[in-house]
Amino acid sequence: MREISRLGTVGGSRRRFLREAQASADGAPEPASDIVAAVASDAASAISGARESSVHNEVASDAKTMSDLGARIREARKAKKMTLRVVAEQVGCSPSMLSKIETDQATPSLRTLHRIAAVLDTSIIHLFGSDAHSEEITVIRRDQRPAVRVRRDDGASILLERLSPSMPDLMLAANIHTLEPGADSGGDIQHAGQEVGYVLQGKAELVVADNVHVLETGDSFYFSSNLPHRYRNLDEGVTRILWVATPATF
Repeated sequence: MREISRLGTVGGSRRRFLREAQASADGAPEPASDIVAAVASDAASAISGARESSVHNEVASDAKTMSDLGARIREARKAKKMTLRVVAEQVGCSPSMLSKIETDQATPSLRTLHRIAAVLDTSIIHLFGSDAHSEEITVIRRDQRPAVRVRRDDGASILLERLSPSMPDLMLAANIHTLEPGADSGGDIQHAGQEVGYVLQGKAELVVADNVHVLETGDSFYFSSNLPHRYRNLDEGVTRILWVATPATF
């Protein structure tokens, strides 16, 4: 309906120019080419605006984005009694960058966040915080899903929405990965386990052990996590992937 409403301005422009052409009938007539050009310009603007609005709406989520990721990383590092320099060296970034991440002045890429978690002997899912009790059945409402946003070099982001609880004895981790246009994982990731996914929306490129796979809506995939893997969004809009990994090291 939003696109129809925006396109309605095209008809209004056409009627306006026709009225002006009629009003100037005693004078020099409006060139038909000017009317056509104006209507075409309005149409292009309306369609572009509708697309931008559509993409904006798709990025929106009911999930609760974690605002203290940096503080949780710092807490995990101090619990391990490791200095910024030691952790940074093992992660492969500078101590100043790690400090910015811990103070939420910078957002890590998915690859960097995974390396930080591995060095601190934890997992991304446990950085969300552990649930108080281990339950045989857990329900997470759509507006209660914890989420964390990662990005590469201040570029397009990936939103990770947690579907599974974060109990200490959890054997798998399930998330929805929402990739903004141009977003990517930030390089190869490797860890123990297995992964399976399903593309809910959009188009993505998955590279596993240098084998490139283009995935579209409805496609699924599986691979061994010990193989180097990365992915990026190929769609003009957002891409959403249901992603499950076991064990819950991610």
